[in-house]
Formats: sequence, C-alpha cells, structure tokens
Amino acid sequence: MNNILKKYIVLLFFALSAQAVEITRGPYLQLGTSTSIHIRWRTDAKTSSHVQFGKSLRLLNKSFSDTTARTEHEIKISGLRPNQKYYYNVGTTSKVLAGGDSTHYFITSPPIGTKQPIRVWIIGDAGTANDNQRAVRDAYYQYVQMEHTDVWLQLGDNAYSRGTDRQYQKAFFDIYSELMRKTVTWPTRGNHEYSASVFYGIFTMPQAGEAGGVASGSEEYYSFDYGNVHFVCLESFLVDNSPNGAMLSWLKNDLAANQQDWTIAFWHHPPYSKGSHDSDTEGRLVRMRENALPILEEYGVDLAFSGHSHSYERSMLIDGHYGVSSLFLIYAHAIDGGNGREGEDGAYRKKSRPRSGAVYIVAGSSGKTSGGPLDHPIMSVSHNELGSVILDVNGGRMDVKFLNHLGDVRDHFTILKNK
Repeated sequence: MNNILKKYIVLLFFALSAQAVEITRGPYLQLGTSTSIHIRWRTDAKTSSHVQFGKSLRLLNKSFSDTTARTEHEIKISGLRPNQKYYYNVGTTSKVLAGGDSTHYFITSPPIGTKQPIRVWIIGDAGTANDNQRAVRDAYYQYVQMEHTDVWLQLGDNAYSRGTDRQYQKAFFDIYSELMRKTVTWPTRGNHEYSASVFYGIFTMPQAGEAGGVASGSEEYYSFDYGNVHFVCLESFLVDNSPNGAMLSWLKNDLAANQQDWTIAFWHHPPYSKGSHDSDTEGRLVRMRENALPILEEYGVDLAFSGHSHSYERSMLIDGHYGVSSLFLIYAHAIDGGNGREGEDGAYRKKSRPRSGAVYIVAGSSGKTSGGPLDHPIMSVSHNELGSVILDVNGGRMDVKFLNHLGDVRDHFTILKNK
C-alpha cells in the first residue's frame, strides 16, 4: 500500500468518525498559567483532537491539534499572552463539536505578582448530584451574575459515594458544565475519591512548577500562583504527612521560595472541627494539625480551607494551637479574637511576616449538612447550612464570605495586610 493511499484511508476514517461523534464530557479547563492552558473533553468514539482559538469570536485564527484517535482528549495551548481573554472551540480536525460562542472562553492568569482584583470560589464535599448541590451552585451564579470567576477550588469528596467515573459525570461534569468551560478548577482528593486512577485521570495538576511555586513531582500535592496569591494544595487522605515525609519536605521548600503577598492552603481533612467530624480524635485531622500547620504558620500562611465536616466553621485569626480543643487559650493562641468584620470588631490586620496569624475555614457543606456540636473554641462562626465560600483579593485586602444555598451571606470577614 503506497503512502498516498494510506493517508487517504486515515483521512477517510477521521471524516466518517466525525460525522457521528458526540462530546459526552466537557469541554473543561485545566492547569492554567499566564501563557498556557489545557483543554479537555471526552467523545463517544475515537477521533482526532483539535482546538481553535482567538481573541475574537469572529476570528478563531489559531489552532492546536493531535491526530491520534482517542476518546479522552487533552490539548495544551501555549504561547498565550498573560491576562488575555480567548474564545475557543473543540472538535476533530474536520468538525467543530462544541464552543465557538460567548460561553466558551478562558482568561489567562496575570503575570505572577500582579496586584489586581481576584475572585475565587471554594466548594467542599459538593458531589451529591442532587438539589442541594444545584441550589449551592445556583446561589453562587446568581450572586456573581456576569462577573468572571478567576480561580475555582474543590476541597474533595467531589462525587459521592466512591468517586467513580460515572459518579463524577453526574456530580461534577453535569452540574458545573457552565463554569468548567471558562474557569480552571484546582482540586484536592477527599476520602470518597477511592480510585486514584479515576481522580488523577480526570484532572491535570502541575507537577513541574509550571504554574508557579516549586515543582512537587506529584499530582497529589502541588502549588500555583495567580496574581499576588500563592495557592498550596496538600493531600490529607493517603499521602504520608509525617514532618520529614516527601509532601511536607516539599511544602517547606515551596513556602521558603514563595514571594507572593498572600498564601492560601487547601486540603480535605480539617485541622479544627466540631461538625460531623471531630478534630480532637480523628487521626487524619490530628496529623494535619500537628504536622502541617507548624510549617504553614512558620511561613506566614494567611488562610486555609478544608472540607470533610459537612458544615461551615470559621476561626478567629490564630497562631500556634496544635493540640486538642480544650487546650486552646485565647490569650495565647488568638492573634485577634474578634470576628474580623469592619464596622463590628474590625478587620483582621496582618504583617507580611511569619506567625502573624491565619484563619481556618471548614467549607464542607456544598452538597449536604450533617450537624455536630459546632462548638470548637477557635471558631468565630459555625453554621449547619448548605453553602460555599467566595474569596475576593485586591492588593493588600482580602474579603471572605460564606454564601448559603438561599443566596444569603451568612458570614463575612476581612484581612488587611501591610508590607
């Protein structure tokens, strides 16, 4: 068979496949940086992969392709301009399958260190695939209206009850299809993500420091920068979190190299909680508090998010409490024991130096609530309510809100930081 005939057969195969093929998942955005982004989708038949993009809907004049026939598609687009909006479509080398409209776009990250307004959405334990999850989602959509979400954090247990591929389809891809096509999501693994191959097969996380921070060499834990914020994702389910283990050794190196104004950490098992889980007695929670928090606080972490307990709990501005709840002493461990609200107790004020205090938030009620005493002494606010967290950063100001499923702001506080 000569080369011309072989080429004709390959082209004919793709042409015939493209006529019937449909997208069954996505498109969705992964691993965004200031100059690149990954676009992923799934099809019901093996096809080539093709992305067209451009700064104008009328002129999608650039493209990246992969001619390998597959159902799981991932195209990395590189050579982009920082802080730039691009429209895109996805499909095969011969047919557009999705996109090419005003809802399919991405905005590249600003240059690292840039001080500009940043909107972050945080959900935890969301994956119930029911009306509770949809209500939390819709409340957020209604609250932000047309404003773009820059960063989207998921705190684990994103698809109940075992994190299977089918459950992820129902609880993640079907629920958040509108947001995932225009905002990169950054997840951590929860204890209901039983299958590592499913979880790490769905998401693309940085391993080589390509989004900022120090290379971790692992998708299990990683960091990235967005503007003047450094984000650190830890794994509290199965990874060794001993002080000299690989993850926390990497954490020390990563935080030592961090030059951003703000540092935000997130993982699944909360170091402090008296909700449906008790941080005084449960091993994974205790180990994260005893082993990870001293490192985070030594390097000046500002805010830490976890899920697991199906409630909302938010601490005062604290430092140095690594024991059980009964050993918390407000005069010894609270940098500011107020509620952090301007016009009430006053905003929390920090210096850009270690041990100036951190706020810890349990945000595990984005899909269900499960009660509990909710009486941990470090907490300024606790609610047994469905909801999510909205975080806005603008220069040296950070505003945090807990938005419930009815669209009501049930908690808010501010951190102000001076250089």
